[in-house]
Amino acid sequence: MFTVELKDQAVTAALMRAYAEMEDATPLMQDIGELLTESTKQRFLNGRAADGTVWAPNSASTLARKKDPRPLFGETRSLSSQIFSEAGRDQVEVGSNRIQAATMQFGAAKGAFGTMANGSPIPWGTIPARPFLGISAEDRDGILEAIAAWMSGALTAP
Repeated sequence: MFTVELKDQAVTAALMRAYAEMEDATPLMQDIGELLTESTKQRFLNGRAADGTVWAPNSASTLARKKDPRPLFGETRSLSSQIFSEAGRDQVEVGSNRIQAATMQFGAAKGAFGTMANGSPIPWGTIPARPFLGISAEDRDGILEAIAAWMSGALTAP
């Protein structure tokens, strides 16, 4: 067994910066969060899930009462515009705090949430899942590029 000891100030400094960056990856997580937030908002415009699946169209009764025929575009457009990310030292969360977000992501069967005072079901009809959250192949590539750029920046001299 043998040991090689490298005593190069620039390399040592770069490795120390990389190590410091790895201990708190918040800036990287913020970059990834921005990337995923934008790609999620784009899904609303494309009407597709992260895996490329086209969202189910609106029902005839929904189309009759809406101005915009696109799925998940309500009158206020709040769901499509209120996608946010929150980054931490080693993770990032992307989502929406809108009350309808989970129902739109996962769908809901007629009456899944009980009934109204008059006995009508909530929701009044089955809502198909239209997953807007997720990581596409393009997102994956973007995340890998962000990681590579972040690590490259951590290793370059100041």
